[in-house]
Amino acid sequence: MDSPAGLHFMKMHGLGNDFVVLDLRGGGELPAPETVMRIADRNRGVGFDQMAAILPGKNTDARLIFWNADGSRSAACGNATRCIARHLMDETGATALRLQTEHAVLAAEDAGDGLTRVNMGQPVLDWRAIPLAHAVDVDHLPIEGDPVATGMGNPHITFFVDDAAAIELERFGPTHEHHPLYPERTNVEVVQVISRDEIMLRIWERGTGATLASGSCSCAAAVAAARRGLTGRQVSVNVPGGQLKIDWREDGVWMEGPTANVFDGVWHG
Repeated sequence: MDSPAGLHFMKMHGLGNDFVVLDLRGGGELPAPETVMRIADRNRGVGFDQMAAILPGKNTDARLIFWNADGSRSAACGNATRCIARHLMDETGATALRLQTEHAVLAAEDAGDGLTRVNMGQPVLDWRAIPLAHAVDVDHLPIEGDPVATGMGNPHITFFVDDAAAIELERFGPTHEHHPLYPERTNVEVVQVISRDEIMLRIWERGTGATLASGSCSCAAAVAAARRGLTGRQVSVNVPGGQLKIDWREDGVWMEGPTANVFDGVWHG
């Protein structure tokens, strides 16, 4: 990947949740985990929360692959999916797309006013598929704080607190990311309910750390709040980077918000 010609990439973000995106539809190899980690370094590389690659799709508009900043793979990344969907819609003039991820085929559409909407699919509520280490009540995990477990193509643990800002996320996040109940580690959400249709969310992403936003975490938090009866199924999710709209419908969890394509570059390693 470190050829003299370099590795061409796009830098995108959704509400400050930032990505390096590789367009490999014309060919090229997937980066090795070591290369992913080097590019992720915010001091010596480009820096990102997640990396994504766009590949040719089979009976879809494109296939997407995601990595965390530590080089590990992720089957889902909601905000990156929205960013790439907007890029492809701008490129082709399409207003609706089907994108293949390792989790599922996701529908994306132009929501108007520069916003992009993606259906992240139905939440995973079976302990085996989330996955958890053993059978438990996923709505009330046997962990201090009475959290909720959800799968959104990646695992999540959601805590409801009175004051999200008071949580020491740099300690709280890693402790629960590596909890033994989650054999593949987990994303961690700390939620403060504002009203029946609005929540505040702080995020610790598996393999990355604290982030300004996360699509899958926002979906998991909204689903968990609805399952607890704390909100309805349509909520505004306030994250440090801005706001996402989440709508848990019969056909899946739809997420809507802004995107930005910031710059293009070449990685020379």
